[in-house]
Amino acid sequence: MSNILLTQDTGKIIGPVAKLLGYIMEGIFYVIDKIGIPNIGLAIILFTIVIYLLLMPLTIKQQKFSKLSAKMNPELQAIQAKYKNKKDNDSMMAMNMETKAVYAKYGVSPSGSCVQLLIQMPILLALYRVIYNVPAYVSKVKEAFFPLVDKLIAQEGSVEFIQNFSNAKMYAKQFENENFIGGVTSYVQNTFVDVLNKASSAEWLSLKENFSSLSADIDSTVSLLDKYNNFLGLSMSNTPAFTFHEARTTGSYVMMIAAFAIPVLAAVTQWINVKLMPQQDTQSNNPNDQQNAMMQSMKTMNMVMPIMSAVLCYTLPAGMGLYWVAGAVVRSIQQVVINKHIDKMDLDELIKKNEEKAKKKMEKAGVRANQMSAYANMNTKNMNSMASKASTKSSMTQEEKEELVRKSTEYYNKNAKPGSMMAKANMVRQYNEKNNKK
Repeated sequence: MSNILLTQDTGKIIGPVAKLLGYIMEGIFYVIDKIGIPNIGLAIILFTIVIYLLLMPLTIKQQKFSKLSAKMNPELQAIQAKYKNKKDNDSMMAMNMETKAVYAKYGVSPSGSCVQLLIQMPILLALYRVIYNVPAYVSKVKEAFFPLVDKLIAQEGSVEFIQNFSNAKMYAKQFENENFIGGVTSYVQNTFVDVLNKASSAEWLSLKENFSSLSADIDSTVSLLDKYNNFLGLSMSNTPAFTFHEARTTGSYVMMIAAFAIPVLAAVTQWINVKLMPQQDTQSNNPNDQQNAMMQSMKTMNMVMPIMSAVLCYTLPAGMGLYWVAGAVVRSIQQVVINKHIDKMDLDELIKKNEEKAKKKMEKAGVRANQMSAYANMNTKNMNSMASKASTKSSMTQEEKEELVRKSTEYYNKNAKPGSMMAKANMVRQYNEKNNKK
């Protein structure tokens, strides 16, 4: 079945998340409808607050990661400097082991920040689906289009008429779908609601002029939709760009200014939000290292984000822009609270606990901390001797090389998977036994 924008998302990842968020939005709209203020704008603000409160644990974890990253960066940079220009296999293995030990010490994952973003990405995409297609997830809003839609479907020439609406081309495939042609009731209804949900004031007026017998139903539907969509004078279903165009046509300077309210607020709140975020030092001992390059990229992105926010909010429906602004405000408040919480934390005590956890984890895997350290030292101390042996190995036959590899690895691979942490520990044990004999 072809996708219908009104229909809830059926994707394997986004679909279930959007459906869950849709339940939250419908619940919020139900409550504010019961207290007499059924408004999509207000529902979006409350919806944003609820979602960001639910995401609070992830946000705290991400900010904690940023704080710990700033504290451990000097150690990582020292390791990078130690193995600078050393590209041999043993140097790379030693550097990786020492780097992993630092991450374990601070209790963070190299991909920690990325994981948080990956978790939030489906949520953000699902939020877009819910807010952009409110009638698909909030039954009360969808009901506002009835009985007009059923009566309009029964009118001869109504299909051809609404296909001329400016946004109808977005749904061209739906009009050509076999379910629409075959007259599947729910599919046809959804297609009509899709088009009418994005119709302009002029298009509603033309609909009334061409189907005069439905004037009362059209007036009733438009009035109810205005009640739902109008928030501080702006329609949540229209884009600020469209609002500005209509205001310019009618000569309404107030609405022309109002059209820019959400994009400007989006840029300002995003800028404030960026300023409140923990800022990592963008200077390092090595101006060419990867860590510094990543920090510089983040700094550039933080400068561009407010501008991007304004552009996006100007072209997207005002409801999405309102969510963007509300989200930035909520994040800023959260950031102030989180910053105070993290500033009170004893990071040294947290690092000590993480070291203990990492030690227990390694011991559980059969690797002692001193073995890990010895392995790194062994690789560093013996780099030159191993390099000198390389010329000897190069003169061997292929059979001799394979036999040498087999003999050198059969000991530390005993009772362990080749390349595993246990195998590496065995190799350290072998090295220590040889040294003790000497």
